[in-house]
Amino acid sequence: MIYFMCLFLFGLVVGLAAVASNPSPYFAALGLVGAAGLGCGALGGYGGSFLSLILFLIYLGGMLVVFAYSAALAAEPYPEGWGSRSVAMYMGLYAGVILAGYNIFVGAWSWESVLPMGERDYFSLFRGDLGGVALMYSAGGGMLVVSAWVLLLTLFVVLEVTRGLARGSIRAV
Repeated sequence: MIYFMCLFLFGLVVGLAAVASNPSPYFAALGLVGAAGLGCGALGGYGGSFLSLILFLIYLGGMLVVFAYSAALAAEPYPEGWGSRSVAMYMGLYAGVILAGYNIFVGAWSWESVLPMGERDYFSLFRGDLGGVALMYSAGGGMLVVSAWVLLLTLFVVLEVTRGLARGSIRAV
């Protein structure tokens, strides 16, 4: 299982570097979905299986909307892919920064930090996310309401920005 966790975490870092280095919204949204999937896999391996499932479903729904808006607003007939020179240059820069950070913090890192939840406690009766789910539904009601209002506000902001010809920020559409 430790190999899967290393694969999830490595893929997450590569996916985030692909999102940061790509100027085209098509490939950046694809990299973001991949990074979200690998991040939710890592979260599930650390014991948050319910939270990772819910986060993945909600995040993919939101990414579907973002990808539809970005695909509609980006009028590029030939978008830059991951093989172009500028993207490869940025990926090399980000890989250098990641390797420098790894070399700085390699002394404080151990394999026990990568171990999944089930391999740490051999005689554990409960999964790590059972108490968190109960706490989220009992004490997190106010945060749920705030999150719903923020998502509604975000929807109105996106609709106002992409309104089109009459008013709004993007008038060329």
